Order: sequence, then C-alpha cells, then structure tokens
Amino acid sequence: MATSGNINPDDLASLRERIDGIDRTIQELIAERAQFAGQVGRAKGKLAAAVDYYRPEREAQVLRRVVDRNDGPLGDEVLVRLFREIMSACLAQQEPLKIGFLGPEGTHSQQAVYKHFGHSIHGLPLGTIDEVFGEVQSGAADFGVVPVENSTQGTIQSTLDMFLSSQVKICGEVELRVHQHLLSRSGRIEDIERVYSHPQSFAQCKAWLRQYLPDAEKIPLASNAEAARRARSADDAAAIAGISAANVYGLKAVAGPIEDRPDNTTRFLVLGRELFPPSGNDRTSLLIFIKDQPGALHHVLAPFARHGLSMNRIESRPGHTGRWQYAFFVDIGGHVEEDAVRAALDELAAFAQEVKVLGSYPVAIT
Repeated sequence: MATSGNINPDDLASLRERIDGIDRTIQELIAERAQFAGQVGRAKGKLAAAVDYYRPEREAQVLRRVVDRNDGPLGDEVLVRLFREIMSACLAQQEPLKIGFLGPEGTHSQQAVYKHFGHSIHGLPLGTIDEVFGEVQSGAADFGVVPVENSTQGTIQSTLDMFLSSQVKICGEVELRVHQHLLSRSGRIEDIERVYSHPQSFAQCKAWLRQYLPDAEKIPLASNAEAARRARSADDAAAIAGISAANVYGLKAVAGPIEDRPDNTTRFLVLGRELFPPSGNDRTSLLIFIKDQPGALHHVLAPFARHGLSMNRIESRPGHTGRWQYAFFVDIGGHVEEDAVRAALDELAAFAQEVKVLGSYPVAIT
C-alpha cells in the first residue's frame, strides 16, 4: 500500500471495503447487545413500566469503563456519547422513558436530557421548574431534569427551594458546557433593538452585551427557548440562547459564543422517585434543618470532617418551617449506603431537627 499522502484508487477501494466490513461487525454486535439487554429485562420479570428497568448506577459504571479503555483516536466525550445512545436505544425496547424538563424545546435543559439519557426517550417540555418536580412526583414523568447551579452565576434558588416540600429524589447529575449565541430572524446585529433571554443568560453575557448592544432593551423571560420563539416574530428582536434553539425556531446566528467566561458550565439534577444502589463514585445531597443557635454551622460540618468525607457544596436557606429556622443544603462525596456516610448521618441526627437524604447518585461523567 502506498505510504505517501496520495492513495491510489486500488488502495482506497481496499480501505473502504475494510470499513464496510467493520461497519457490518459493529451493527451485528449492537444487535447482539440489544438482544442481551432484552433478556436482562425479561429476567427481571413483568415490571410496571420502563422506569423499573432503568439503572443509573449500572450506566455510570459502563460509561466509566468506556473512558478507562479509551486509547484514542476518538476523544472520551465522543465515545461516551456513542455508548449512551446505544444504551438509550436498548432500554427503549421495553418502552421509552418519559423525561420532564424545563421547556419549551431548544433549551439547555433539553440538551442536558439528551446528554444524560440519549435520544431514545420521550421528552416532556414543561413551563416551570415547579412543574418538573410535580410531574415526577405524580408519576406522569419517569424522571425530570432541572438546572441547579451555574459556574459563573451560582445557585438557582428556585430549584433548591422545591426540595423543602417535594418528596422527589436526586438520582443523577449532568454537567453541561453552556455556549450562548445571539440569534435573530435577519442575522444582522444592526437591526436589533431588543433582546430576550433568561436572566441567568443575561448575566453570563453581561460584558458582551455592554460592548456590542449597549442600547438594546433587555427583556427577561422564563427560558431561552421562549426567547427564541419571540425573536422569530420581528427583525428588530433577538434572543440569547443555545445554537440548537436557532434550528428549532428558524433563526440565524448573529454572534457566538458570547458568554463572558469560556468555562461557563451549568450543573443539572436528574429527579426521580427512589434511591439507587452505589455506582462506586457517588455524591450524596442532604437537606439539614436546624434552629438558629451558636455553633450551628460547626455542628453541621464536624461529622463530615470526623469521618473523612469531602464536602462539595453547602448553602443555607430559610427552612419554611418557622421563624429563624434554616435549612442547609449539603453535597458530600460518597453514597448513603457506605459506612462513613451512615456514621456521619447518625451524628447529625442527634443535633439537627431533621436530616433529609435528597439523593445518592453517580458523579457526573465529564
């Protein structure tokens, strides 16, 4: 075979024949995997719905092994996405999962759904974060996906506050690199007099807007997809949204990415109705209710330190249970079934009014 940059026609035909053979083998193996996945489903007996077949800890273990085995040339992100889609399609043989998310279509929440569950699902776009919680709790949705924090703008308080009254559990997390684009019908920045977007997106693009659209009216909306939907109705309007919204709503990209920080990332939580077994690399989210008193924060932190548990996040909110009572949202490394986590929770129970386990779930695969 020729070794130079030029490949003769016979060599090219041979390479293509080999690729075709590999494609046939890949397709046969995917079909075989789907058959075995179906057998696993049947071995579990007659279950109520697709949600009963879904095992997030098992999927996390499979994807971690994909990353560990990868020696290139394709990157980890590409291979994880491919295997996620294969698992999504295999699971959908039983019945597609119903996933609620903050809609309408074209939001970053929808992107997070596809990143975590693959495309072989039935998406349920909902109007508010409250509705996502409600649909999961009622059983109308198998799972839900909601944003909880952004790397530049911090916590999304409306999501945290829902856990004060909701009984849903956290069973997964997704980290999504967020790129913001300026979208409009005409594609001309000189036409733009007003910009629609979610308040978080305005904050993420504040410096860019100040430099390039200082006089445009900024109109906040409940979602970036809603912003794109409004922007398609007039040439003098624009939206800040993900590029997928341009495809959904027939808009042109005026500029992008326009976020002020190149590492702009949003973390999403996957909501369900039960806790799942450990995956081997997990995080536990807690809601700890206490009374306002001297040393309260120390009493919350000390058990984790004593048992060697890393704390990823802590945030206090009014507890909604009485005046001057507070709730701490805490994320720690480990699973609630692990001895160190159980021991720390036992110590907390002796001090706190209530310790609520919001979820123990696989750490996001990035």
